[in-house]
Amino acid sequence: MPVNIHATEKALFRIFNNDYAFEIPPYQRPYAWTVDQASELLTDVLAFLGNDSQPVEEVNPYFLGSIVLIKGEDSPKADIVDGQQRLTTLTILMAVLRAKVNDDFANEITSFIYEKGILTLGTLNRYRLKLRERDEAFFRQHIQDEKGLASLFQLNEAQLTDSQANIRANAKYFAGELDTFSESQRIRLLQYLMRRCYLVVVSTPDLDSAYRIFSVLNARGLDLGLTDLLKSEIIGAIPANQQEKYTNIWEDKEEDLGRDIFQELFAHIRMIYRKAKLRETALNEFRKYIQPQKEPQKFIDEILKPYSDSLETIKTVNYQSDRGAEEVNSLFRWLNQIDNFDWLPPAIIYLSQNRHAPDKLKKFFADLERLAAGLMIIRADVNDRIERYGKLLTAIEKKDDLFTSDSPLQLTTDETKSIITVLDGDLYLIKRISKYVLLRLDSALAEGEATYDYQTVSIEHVLPQNPKIGSKWLEWFPVDEERAKYTHRIGNLALLSRKKNAQAQNYEFDKKRDGYFTTNKGVSPFALTTQVLHKAEWTPAIINQRQAELLQKLKTLWRL
Repeated sequence: MPVNIHATEKALFRIFNNDYAFEIPPYQRPYAWTVDQASELLTDVLAFLGNDSQPVEEVNPYFLGSIVLIKGEDSPKADIVDGQQRLTTLTILMAVLRAKVNDDFANEITSFIYEKGILTLGTLNRYRLKLRERDEAFFRQHIQDEKGLASLFQLNEAQLTDSQANIRANAKYFAGELDTFSESQRIRLLQYLMRRCYLVVVSTPDLDSAYRIFSVLNARGLDLGLTDLLKSEIIGAIPANQQEKYTNIWEDKEEDLGRDIFQELFAHIRMIYRKAKLRETALNEFRKYIQPQKEPQKFIDEILKPYSDSLETIKTVNYQSDRGAEEVNSLFRWLNQIDNFDWLPPAIIYLSQNRHAPDKLKKFFADLERLAAGLMIIRADVNDRIERYGKLLTAIEKKDDLFTSDSPLQLTTDETKSIITVLDGDLYLIKRISKYVLLRLDSALAEGEATYDYQTVSIEHVLPQNPKIGSKWLEWFPVDEERAKYTHRIGNLALLSRKKNAQAQNYEFDKKRDGYFTTNKGVSPFALTTQVLHKAEWTPAIINQRQAELLQKLKTLWRL
């Protein structure tokens, strides 16, 4: 059946009127524009408005972008798919203007913000824009109602939600800017806003077509994500008397994780179910293979909540237990430094199933870090990683023994050989893995007791890449080709807790050892670098010996 889509360019006075009753659907994100976006909007409008000499009717119009609505033809009710940030910010700007112009204009602005009820007829005020339930009363009291701004600026920001704090900050910004305007300048801005500023209003009667349009037209707005659309379907499938309960659970989890990681969670949930690379849109795969709307309460209680808790535990490194917690958290720290997150789905499901078994967690996550690090070191591509972790997810679900040699959790013989080859080569030149390997090695040398909360960690060559002519380095390494064999290998590398010093890199060994490789206290925070401080010279034999020792340490660490 064909879907009717309407797109019309309208001035703001034709948008903030009785033709529309805008609502922010529950699946939408909270108000998120900060002063950066609010100032960009106002600055752009003022740039087009120009000086005071030109009549408003003759000023070039300003295009504010587009909004996408779900709206029937016979009702003003309009769910906002894209555009809530702009419409909310414009309402804030109108409210601030209302507080700074004379009563005649203020009353007119109020009519753009809400339609006043009629006592005689028993009708209530009808607000042009209705925010999400969590912010609706706040927005009405402090922005839409006439006397709200004074109380808004007195609120303690620390007690506000992020969206409420954004509303307050943007209102305060607009107030500060408009304080520098004369009365006539404020009125001129108001007239330009309502008469010469335009939005393209795109309306369609259903969510699917609205989202397709949104995907093409999205301009200033902040992305409407998979979770927003799924929230609408899942919460909408729950009986009305339970919707508030499950909406609160959903939004609590979103706030706990933060919006970006909450979106990421759903990608991991999809992988847990599909165990394969995304073939269609994520929304279609959720609908087809996971079907959370069929048993929505079960999805939220048994999937969303425990998986969200597990992801938060891993990301924040905050596993808690009466024993073994620090070992598990240490492994989480290392896993979080892997250069991809393909390992997370098996991590989430295993932690969810075994949260109260720290011994199991230690064993599993030690091997998961070994696998993830190994695949990173040999630069396995994304398809290989997804296939591997898909097999691991299947093994976890089937409750296979994950610690046999043929388990997908374990490195194969060929993978082990490839890892050793990389580690025994010019490791420094592989930028995406060298720091991870060296920090992991340093931790092993320190028996796992090292912490790495330095703002900067850099890798330094002991033997410089380009030693000066006449230096001791060239006595120890006289042949360029031979010297090149040593320069970038683990045996010649150290760690610093500061940025590199280009001049220091060519110091003679004793000066570099005693000054550059130490801190103000005369020691190095890295076990790997402390080894260098114990050497009186730095010759090929010493690098070879150190290479063998450090490589053996890594072999032991990762059971290679």
